[in-house]
Amino acid sequence: MVQRNAPSRWLNAFNQPVHDALHCYGAAVHSRLEPRRPGPSRPGRPRSRRERLRRQFHVSVAALVVVLLAGGVVIARGALRGHEKAGAAGKKTGGRRETKGPAGSPLSPGWRGDGKSVTLAFGGDVHFEGPLAVRLADDPSTALDGNIAKLFSGADLRMANFESALLDGACTDPQPKQYVFHAPRTAVTAFKAAGITLVTEANDHGEDCGRPGLAESLAISKATHFPIIGIGADAAQAFAPYRATINGQRIAIIAATEVIDTNLVASWTATATQPGLASAYQEGELVAAVQAARRTSDTVVVFLHWGTETQQCPNPIQEPLAKALVRAGADIVVGTNAHVLLGAGYLGTAFVDYGLGNLAFYDTTPPETSSGALHITITGRHVDSYSWRPALIENGLPIPQYGADATAAVQRWRGLRGCTDLSDAPGDSLATKLTETTPFDGPYIQMLADPPGGSPGTTPRVARITKDS
Repeated sequence: MVQRNAPSRWLNAFNQPVHDALHCYGAAVHSRLEPRRPGPSRPGRPRSRRERLRRQFHVSVAALVVVLLAGGVVIARGALRGHEKAGAAGKKTGGRRETKGPAGSPLSPGWRGDGKSVTLAFGGDVHFEGPLAVRLADDPSTALDGNIAKLFSGADLRMANFESALLDGACTDPQPKQYVFHAPRTAVTAFKAAGITLVTEANDHGEDCGRPGLAESLAISKATHFPIIGIGADAAQAFAPYRATINGQRIAIIAATEVIDTNLVASWTATATQPGLASAYQEGELVAAVQAARRTSDTVVVFLHWGTETQQCPNPIQEPLAKALVRAGADIVVGTNAHVLLGAGYLGTAFVDYGLGNLAFYDTTPPETSSGALHITITGRHVDSYSWRPALIENGLPIPQYGADATAAVQRWRGLRGCTDLSDAPGDSLATKLTETTPFDGPYIQMLADPPGGSPGTTPRVARITKDS
């Protein structure tokens, strides 16, 4: 802390030597230039030339000392003025040094990265069954039509859930479950043609063709340079985020599933020594993956397979899971599985969507035909805006809605928030540096019981036609 009388005390300390030096200098010069006064002669020899030079040297040294000390006073005064200004600024900012640009780090809830916004778009479930299988066989480049590209237009990154295994050939290891979905490599062509950036296979169909099918999915993803996340040769790969830098912002997306048939949990769950899916029931690992991504990312997204089929309100797992992920540092949490739309909104400062519905699926009856794309514009961790672009599914594909139909559809979508823990405006952040760095210690979500003929989170439905039927 700078005392008010400190500057004058410091300056006096500098001014005194200068004053003394000036006095000596004046005396020396005066004695050199002053004419000899009349009076008795001094004893001794008259001054020699050497003595005169010595006297001139002493005068020059005195002058140099004066100049140096005067310069020191000027420098000291400037430093003290700067010190006083810094002290005053310190009082205004609570003693913190003011810096330009974003303060803190990615662990700070107000972090905005480099200050540029990014728009992310998310769609729901996609598979290539029924009429979509026919379209894929006819022409992969138009299998998903142009309307998905329209729903996603304007976004910097576009993501959906791929509700299927991905194979080059036949499904040689179909799993003992009600529905088995798989699609050929050409599905990647269809996704790329629709402008989709990446998909997740962390869902209850990602390993429908067993470990051979999972290995093929991973190989096709690598060969086609098309990101498929939420699956892996081990847990580390399954929980690894997709990373991209867009407009200077570092984006990380992690995928996991809460929906796995009870009889397949052990064999489908990725571990340190086993290939499989990233399971949300490994909540400690999922939270750790979010925390790790948080430290090095401007925006963190989690895409989940969650919810109960045909139920338009969150099930008992979704809300506590969303809270755990937001507290760990997720800025956006979205997901699918219910095949119907669920509510969306703010959970603190984060944005959550409990159900994106279907994007391209063979369902033909409402409300499962309600579709669309969620757009979120975000700057670092700050959600700038969000919007829902509604559509209706016809023959497996979404048809965008416009005008009064779109207005009514968006109003219905907003109304779904009513049975959730979400708000229409941001609140206080649930995340702190402590929650973003402390290992998760519960409470842990508990697996829901299987309904007859389905996996957890499903309800009995009309039998679907698959390629194996």
